[in-house]
Amino acid sequence: MSTAKTRGVRVTVQSFYLKEQSAPREHRYRFAYTVQIENQGDETVQLEARHWIITNGDGHIDEVRGAGVVGAQPTLPPGQRFEYTSGCELETPRGTMRGSYQMVVAQTGERFDADIAAFELALPLTLN
Repeated sequence: MSTAKTRGVRVTVQSFYLKEQSAPREHRYRFAYTVQIENQGDETVQLEARHWIITNGDGHIDEVRGAGVVGAQPTLPPGQRFEYTSGCELETPRGTMRGSYQMVVAQTGERFDADIAAFELALPLTLN
């Protein structure tokens, strides 16, 4: 799990390995991650865009940019939160994701990037 806080916007991420959707023999490893974005500040903010940096176990980096998250550009008044789950596929059984959300302060139109701290995408450890 990872947590970052920028200008009162707290972003927490938890990742999960999706064994039933993965095909290790074909080098396809699927992961899901649940993101909780909470406005702990005193200004209403809107999430406009996302930027992800995805690094697989071989060091290969992919960047993903786009408007909103899961088809939404949520507005968060103080004290409100938004949660969603999305997914990622890697060619390796381990990797990391990090990034940022471009936020806009509703009252002023000022933009800032809310950090998403790095989190691991990895198969769970199995003990015999």
